[in-house]
Amino acid sequence: MFDSILKYLEGIDPILAAFYATMFTWFLTALGAAFVFFFKNMNRALLDGMLGFTGGVMVAASYWSLLAPAIEMSDGEGFVKVIPAAVGFLLGAIFLFGLDKTLPHLHINFKETEGIKSPWQRTTLLVLAITLHNIPEGLAVGVLFGGVAAGIPEASIAGAVTLAIGIGIQNFPEGIAVAMPLRRMGASRRKSFMYGQASAIVEPIAGVLGAVAVTFFTPVLPYALAFAAGAMIYVVVEEVIPETQQDKNTDIATLGFIGGFIVMMSLDVALG
Repeated sequence: MFDSILKYLEGIDPILAAFYATMFTWFLTALGAAFVFFFKNMNRALLDGMLGFTGGVMVAASYWSLLAPAIEMSDGEGFVKVIPAAVGFLLGAIFLFGLDKTLPHLHINFKETEGIKSPWQRTTLLVLAITLHNIPEGLAVGVLFGGVAAGIPEASIAGAVTLAIGIGIQNFPEGIAVAMPLRRMGASRRKSFMYGQASAIVEPIAGVLGAVAVTFFTPVLPYALAFAAGAMIYVVVEEVIPETQQDKNTDIATLGFIGGFIVMMSLDVALG
């Protein structure tokens, strides 16, 4: 089945392929959010474990799918070779830092909102917090497909699809992590689901933009890959890990992180 998917995506425009791949990641978010139609509450320890899993996938993807290819495709030797990855990584982190300080949002386990002050409801702020996670994820997938379109040898359809699969897997618990708290706060099942799936709508947008940017500006690919990695690592350190440490489930969250890292590393090495 994996080979059939690769053959199909190789035969279409890479930008369209990026759109399809990020729609897949959105779909798994929606699938996770759909759990509110069957459950009203979820065990806190299980949710923290799934969030830890999400962090592990994001960290592994940042290296295996983004930073390593960025360094490999850069010219030069020694410190010169790593400059594009270092610069892109820093810019990605700064970009997310700026969004984090300006966009109003509220993390699941926190009482205080972040970003500029806003009269928006808590439901909207919770969705925006997960949306921040999804921007670099969609961008990462799109940038890899853009590299394929530009004919970069280090960028492959298999690698891009593998990254999309890994991000899709960790999007499933993210959908649950948005929808379930909204349901507990009194929102209807339908409203909780709609907000949960909406948090990942940004991924196809970011994916297409990333693919288009790299297609037209091929030299930026190493920087773009590292940019996505820097943004993802920022999200993990500043948001995902702290969210899992607010209760007494730190061991479960840590084991979830290790499991997520192993899953993404294995997917990338075996399929990418």
